[in-house]
Amino acid sequence: MTAPHRRRWFMLALGVNAHAGVTLGLSGLPLVIPDVQRHFAVSLPVAGVIANAPGIGILFALVAWGALADRYGERLVLGLGVGSAALLFAAAAVAERAWAVVALLALAGAAGCAALVGGGRIVLRWFEPPERGVAMGVRQISYTLGIAVAGFTLPPVARAYGISGVMLVCSGVCLLAAVLAAAFLAEPPHAGGSARTPAGSPYRQPALWRVHATSALHVVPQIIVGTYGVVCLVEVYGWDGVAAGRLFAAAAVAGAVTRVAAGRWSDLTGLRMAPLRLLTLTTLAALALLVLGTYGRSWLGVVMLALAAVVSVAGNGLAYLAAGELAGPAAAGRVLGAHNTAQNVVALAVVPLAGMLITQAGYWVAFAVALACTLISIPVIPVRHERATRSP
Repeated sequence: MTAPHRRRWFMLALGVNAHAGVTLGLSGLPLVIPDVQRHFAVSLPVAGVIANAPGIGILFALVAWGALADRYGERLVLGLGVGSAALLFAAAAVAERAWAVVALLALAGAAGCAALVGGGRIVLRWFEPPERGVAMGVRQISYTLGIAVAGFTLPPVARAYGISGVMLVCSGVCLLAAVLAAAFLAEPPHAGGSARTPAGSPYRQPALWRVHATSALHVVPQIIVGTYGVVCLVEVYGWDGVAAGRLFAAAAVAGAVTRVAAGRWSDLTGLRMAPLRLLTLTTLAALALLVLGTYGRSWLGVVMLALAAVVSVAGNGLAYLAAGELAGPAAAGRVLGAHNTAQNVVALAVVPLAGMLITQAGYWVAFAVALACTLISIPVIPVRHERATRSP
């Protein structure tokens, strides 16, 4: 292996750092929803919308960042996007009205989501196919790492310094990540390795649409558990908010391990969808027990809530990698942007609807909806197509 190739893990580390840093602000705010409710004096559904406001901007910017990355590379995209997010989080720290905070967080999401696309392209451009499952698993740790850091830091910061303190922490972490990416990211010594580049539009492949649809369905349990899990522990089981945040932080660490393990398995088998299907079946079982435990307010609900937080996100990297490989290196940025856009469309719809459902019918009903979506996704996963097209 040539010297430039040895840098691939350092490049991946920069992408992981950028994505993890921006995750605090883009996805970590649901961990302080009780503080958001008190700060703005709003209902649970409205607090959920405020905490997930970055998703509004993500929805409209991912494909554009993907196209920009395809043309100019990850260094510009990560430095500019994550750096702009840092400034917007700082502005949100001094904003007083809820609508202004929502607007600034949406803009921060639009800027910071550059890390979601750029990090995935680093894997596809710097790593050969036999290593990509592990590399993408490591790359996906960026999300769980960011959530873990958010779980351990944001609730205590919110208690001591309020929501403004939370926004300043998110700003500082993003700024550091942007500076490191802009200073050290480089172009790979090859352009996508031995990956197959499909002729014409990658969307001529039905399997790509099915991969997008699978991930969109999987977002439902991820969002319901991730957004309202802490509040469920507080309201249903009487947990302290900081302790509940730490439980979800520990679940995020466990999720990171399962993502790397799933990636390694996919590299050994040469398949991405078969491991994803098994993880989906595991999620299905965990959600079924979660519904029963939450309905009866038993200890089973707490255990399954933590387990669901781990396994529901464990297959994200496999679907993301499959989408990028089906796209080929020339269109990977745009396809990965579209992949995440589909997920965010679902997430934006699920957050308020699940909040209203919880308010009207209870947490167990929302978890039952997550269970139904997971069940629907199983026949959508293109396992047979992948086996049929995979060379011996």
